[in-house]
Amino acid sequence: MEDSSPSGILTNKLAAMAEQKVEEGVAKKAQEQNLSYVDLRQSIITPEAVSMLAEETARAHKVIVFLKSETVIALGTLDPTTEDIKKIVSDLEEKNKLKVAVYVVSEASLAHAFSAYTKVLKTYTPAGVVIAKADLEKYTVSLANLKQLKKSLDTANLTEKVIVMIAGALPLNASDIHVEAEQDGIAVRYRIDGVLHHVAELPEATWKQLIARLKLLSHLKINVSDRPQDGRFTIDLVDDAIDVRVSTIPTAYGESVVIRLLRSSSAGVEFESLGLFEPAKTQLLSQVKRPNGMVITTGPTGSGKTTTLYALLNLLNTEDNKIITLEDPIEYKLKGINQSQVDHGKGYSFADGLRSILRQDPDIVMVGEIRDLETAEVALNAALTGHIVLSTIHTNSAAGAIPRFLAMGVKSFLLGPALNACVGQRLVRRLCEKCKKEITLDEATSKKVKALVEALPDGHEAKNKPFKFFGPVGCSECFSLGYKGRIGIYEVLAMSQTIEKMIQDNIMSEYQIQEAASHEGLITMIQDGIIKALNGITSLDEVFQVAE
Repeated sequence: MEDSSPSGILTNKLAAMAEQKVEEGVAKKAQEQNLSYVDLRQSIITPEAVSMLAEETARAHKVIVFLKSETVIALGTLDPTTEDIKKIVSDLEEKNKLKVAVYVVSEASLAHAFSAYTKVLKTYTPAGVVIAKADLEKYTVSLANLKQLKKSLDTANLTEKVIVMIAGALPLNASDIHVEAEQDGIAVRYRIDGVLHHVAELPEATWKQLIARLKLLSHLKINVSDRPQDGRFTIDLVDDAIDVRVSTIPTAYGESVVIRLLRSSSAGVEFESLGLFEPAKTQLLSQVKRPNGMVITTGPTGSGKTTTLYALLNLLNTEDNKIITLEDPIEYKLKGINQSQVDHGKGYSFADGLRSILRQDPDIVMVGEIRDLETAEVALNAALTGHIVLSTIHTNSAAGAIPRFLAMGVKSFLLGPALNACVGQRLVRRLCEKCKKEITLDEATSKKVKALVEALPDGHEAKNKPFKFFGPVGCSECFSLGYKGRIGIYEVLAMSQTIEKMIQDNIMSEYQIQEAASHEGLITMIQDGIIKALNGITSLDEVFQVAE
């Protein structure tokens, strides 16, 4: 409230005069440097314009976008000559395809403008980085292999390097791009079909500009390099959208950046495309379509557990089913399914979230991961009371899930009746169909493979297949890698009277449970992998590498 007394009025006038003098000083200095000046206290500031720059970035660099028209973006800053401001201007121009007009402003003027952020909706999502089809073709048409990608990265200017890295990763179906500061340079690596490949070594001198650009795109703090940060942006393609997650951590020579590319089309994976062979396919379908019970997928990180659960959810997603998921994080959006994000900072854990979900009258529930006894007990009780519960647990095999539950402290009289099936899985690379070639096995490998094939259940068709295997070569179709795409190898352990009795007896030996399941016809992951190798889908090296 303003002071209306004579002395108060005088004080206010003096303060206004002082502020005006400061503004005149800033305007004069701008004129001397041949720069434009604006007083933001007298200018129109629109929430749409302000939202073009994240508040954290704006405050950290003392800059604000205050106006946007069809032809120009107006930006105010204390010092437009700094490298950080130049990068922000360049990024805005590239993303919006508009010219940015830069104005010098005073501290008071900028502080007034920052109040406009209170009018910006907090749910605002930054616009995606649009990579047109023509942009992709520009960098991918000549990329027959990873060596040629290195050449494109070497010749690209700084603004284009990030686009080249992403454009090069897309046709290769890379899941992650690793950009790592090392002693003598910057290493760029792609994770393709689960395997890291060295792509390029960039000059050390480009590091600061490169990481600043990545941070700007993903709305991270440019001036923070001594602690981890996580951000994201999107790429809008003609027929797909890619959610890009960016993670940075400090290292000895700078920062390590991992860019994860999450394709929205991956969420629509069909159950038929997972690679389940009979009889495991029919067995899993029968267990997941029961009126209630729990189906668990097991395996290490990156073994495709979540993809399998999404495929099952797509299969079960009908109008007469209400499906709710609890995930950490939500990686893909699924149409027609209610997805909830765990937030440990707000006390919304898997256990608490699952209790809330069950009050929403769901038919099917997916819990991202069962990590503790509390979550396990709530999930098992849900499975016993008329719900289908899908989840994951970290064990090496399907049989290992049972002792893992018992070791958590789950009561055996709950586990047996609630558990429908456990699915153990890994991902192996598919051989390139265009260039794969037949190979000859050495005596030891041949003997080992024959023993595993002979151990398959009686009457299995693989026993009558020609004993023929293939290996990778490399061609233009597979970017000289010899492999293209991945497929799962599985083992499905369905609950039986024998297994349930072992649970009641608190048997915690993974080996004993697997032996009992094998006697009942379980096809192990390594056997499933060999069947796929006999069909020419993958190589024995891949199977032995991931399953042993």
